[in-house]
Amino acid sequence: GAVFKLIGAEEPIKRFREKTQANWIIQNQPEIWAQTHKYLLLSGYLNYRLTGEYRDSTGSQVGYLPFDYKKHRWAGKHDFKWQITPITHSMLPDLVMPGEKLGELLPEAAEHMGLPSGLPVIAAASDKACEILGSGGLAPDTACMSYGTTATINTTNRNYVEPTRLMPPYPSALPGHYSSEVMIYRGFWMVSWFKQEFGLREQHIAEQKGIEAEALFDELVNSVPPGSMGLMLQPYWSPGVRQPGPEAKGSIIGFGDVHTRAHIYRAILEGLAYALREGKERLAKRNGKAIKRLRVAGGGSQSDAAMQLTADIFGLPAERPHTYETSGLGAAIDASVGLGLHPDFKSAVRAMTRVGEVFEPSDEASALYEQLYSDVYLEMYDRLQPLYRKIRKITGYPK
Repeated sequence: GAVFKLIGAEEPIKRFREKTQANWIIQNQPEIWAQTHKYLLLSGYLNYRLTGEYRDSTGSQVGYLPFDYKKHRWAGKHDFKWQITPITHSMLPDLVMPGEKLGELLPEAAEHMGLPSGLPVIAAASDKACEILGSGGLAPDTACMSYGTTATINTTNRNYVEPTRLMPPYPSALPGHYSSEVMIYRGFWMVSWFKQEFGLREQHIAEQKGIEAEALFDELVNSVPPGSMGLMLQPYWSPGVRQPGPEAKGSIIGFGDVHTRAHIYRAILEGLAYALREGKERLAKRNGKAIKRLRVAGGGSQSDAAMQLTADIFGLPAERPHTYETSGLGAAIDASVGLGLHPDFKSAVRAMTRVGEVFEPSDEASALYEQLYSDVYLEMYDRLQPLYRKIRKITGYPK
């Protein structure tokens, strides 16, 4: 404990202990733990139901397990993770790399799925890792953003690069590589929250007209000028571990009597883009390589307005892949290489992915956003952090 405190790892270790589901089970359901033969993530359990084998992909190990993120294997016997979890090595599945064979489809699974028995089952990776591969992100100069419930920005590296000190990069869907990720918890969940709390009018109109509500929300965004007339949002609706810290809260500053819910909605999208741009700059610094390309996937990428303001805030063309279902496409790329349909991952990505629409940044909007980002957004957290701490102390929230 003293050593962890000395190197600043106390909070991540504490979080690992608290979030390890096995610890909850042994404390609250000891009779179940006493009967536990294997301890699997959902991916490992589904693989077992498909093949009858206790195997899982290295690219799926993003849970609270004794996993060595540097070597992509289970942790060594002296690793601290074995000390703070009841899991033993024999409880865990064998690991294979993305693109390798997990087993063959069992007759009962084949019948249930309407597929031939004996089909090879190929390892892929976690949803975000597959999304990056399906977006064509193979190198650290390409940043892949996901506008999903959790908003993320990732770069793929051959080298082990911690996006934040003591926070490991996740295993990539590209074997032997790492995904350095900066995450904004409650990312595009905030958009869903806004629609639920303030967007019933658009939803009702869309129902009456038989159109998608998203089209009307894009109109809402476009009715407001870039910069939301000075309304600035910090999207920390859920706290982080280190960046931001556990005391962080969301904030909106700059209100005036001209502002409407349309300004708030645009400020949400801009705040998410500001936070992800900050992540992009951190990744570029830690990678030691400039980011030249920006790919944006996930459900939120279907909004043209969100794509355009992303391009303007980043000052880079925002490229939307030809499909927003890039996670499924990334898994298919792993399978295609594993089956020998393509000789390697570069060939598979070249053949199976392509850029759809590209949103070019506006010089005028980018200049405005540059000032707001540099002179206001980057100063917000440091100035508000003492107040966040006081709020947490007074109210006890967040715990």
